[in-house]
Amino acid sequence: MLYSGIAASPGIAIGRAFLYDIEKYKVARYEVSESQTEEEIDQFKEAVQRTKNEILEVKRKVAKEMSKEYADIFGAHLLVLEDPFLIIEVIQKIRKEKINVEYALWSVLESLISNFNALDDDYMRERASDVYDIGRRILQNLVDTKKITLADIQEEVIVVSHTLSPADAVNMYKSEIISFVTEIGGKTSHTAIMARALEVPAVLGIKDISSWVRSGDLLIVDGSRGIVIVNPDNETLLEYEKRREKLNEFIKGLTFLKDLPAQTLDGYRVEITANIEIPEEVDFVKNYGAEGIGIYRTEFMFLDRNELPSEDEQFEEYRKVVSKMNPYPVIIRTIDVGGDKFASQLNLPQEMNPSLGLRAIRLCLEYPDVFKTQLKAIFRTSKHGKIKIMFPMITCINEVIQVKKIIEEVKHELREEKIAFDESMEVGIMIETPSSALCADILASEVDFFSIGTNDLIQYALAVDRGSERLAYLYNPSHPAILRLIKFIIEAAHIKGIWVGMCGEMAGDPAYAIPLLGMGLDEFSMSALSISEVKEVIRNTTIHEAKELVSVILDFSTPEEVEEVIKKKVKEKINYK
Repeated sequence: MLYSGIAASPGIAIGRAFLYDIEKYKVARYEVSESQTEEEIDQFKEAVQRTKNEILEVKRKVAKEMSKEYADIFGAHLLVLEDPFLIIEVIQKIRKEKINVEYALWSVLESLISNFNALDDDYMRERASDVYDIGRRILQNLVDTKKITLADIQEEVIVVSHTLSPADAVNMYKSEIISFVTEIGGKTSHTAIMARALEVPAVLGIKDISSWVRSGDLLIVDGSRGIVIVNPDNETLLEYEKRREKLNEFIKGLTFLKDLPAQTLDGYRVEITANIEIPEEVDFVKNYGAEGIGIYRTEFMFLDRNELPSEDEQFEEYRKVVSKMNPYPVIIRTIDVGGDKFASQLNLPQEMNPSLGLRAIRLCLEYPDVFKTQLKAIFRTSKHGKIKIMFPMITCINEVIQVKKIIEEVKHELREEKIAFDESMEVGIMIETPSSALCADILASEVDFFSIGTNDLIQYALAVDRGSERLAYLYNPSHPAILRLIKFIIEAAHIKGIWVGMCGEMAGDPAYAIPLLGMGLDEFSMSALSISEVKEVIRNTTIHEAKELVSVILDFSTPEEVEEVIKKKVKEKINYK
């Protein structure tokens, strides 16, 4: 079976599937004695009743606080619980095979889900999710089940899941996971970003893939083309093994670029830096020849924990990165929790539209103590290397003024404490909202540099959820509006004498290297995997050719016209593409 999704992280992986959603709970199989079978059955009946009571309580609460119509949604779950087939099958399996109740339940549920998914009727296939949800509820009531994380996996696997959180992705570091596939998510979701940072191929947005794949199935994941093949035949397997070998040879063939500058044929020089999420990535990016860190996304330090990181803890994390990268610069972005991330320590409220809510710099200004703790840690780190600081999701000049005022307060406190720091540290902002893009000329007067965050800029400018697999076709960096915004931002900054970088995923796409070069972008920041290819493109073109290409594509009316031209151009510059 071949499935198509969103190409989120390049490369080819071949390995066995591990269904993370189903196996978040360790359901071991073991035998029980004849006398113990009735005890197992009694436990099952009690768990079913407890689950039924829980659902009835939720149903009553929803009916009271919302409406009867919404409460009726839980009727499907009750029907599953009241289905005698489920109850009888589990009991018979326990008695016949003399096995533990948890394993008996999950075996029956897997069989039911498989049967539902095999039906032609869409309505009946959708009932598989009801069965799955109920099964997990019963299992939770059966035993205080120990959750596993991706860090616990001790064998090479390809993770298949409905979704993965950024914290899940962080847990992949130093694990045996060679790739992952999810049902939801987009190319610029934080999970996809982590996949590229950790150098594992990934395909996202394949609907119901976790219902069709079983743990142990052989998978081919082509993260460059967005393809997943389940249980391939020998011919297909051989073909992809050859493709993987060819791709690896191509990547190795670019290693000579590691110590060469990103300089055009006619001598125009730009900087190539790397995006990182965790300190452990520094060795990766240095091996690929990054000339610094273009964005250190510090919010990952705040995820998946019960308390906020202290000033000293943050200082130690930043110091690791800065010391390792010295003498190259490191741009530290202040926390961007909120939106599609979550910081439980702050007890952030649920929002109707979190991407437009209390997040990034808004959250920092709302919680100045948390903000100042991070700023002090960053400024303390500045004596260990070259640091620049950057603030996300700026929308107006007032926010910049507020931030600069807090920075002065932090500097004053450090001076009072006689703690050394870099008094001349550069201060920049991310341009990732339409308002900041259109006010770039105003904002440029207050800061030392811009970094264009295309991931969010595209989302907000085109009104497209960057994590939606259903709207992925609309999320397009080639849209004329995006190209014009980028050109305007760069020109406005250069008029005011400040430099401009780009840390969005667009900067790491070789297809956009030439047009961005032609628009005057000074710094390209990307995942380590993309550095060699982007550098290869830049070193095989001229600045004159790049500017000519920009003048052509800015006259186009559709993204398709732009893509046709830039993809043709990049194929002339890089052999594998």
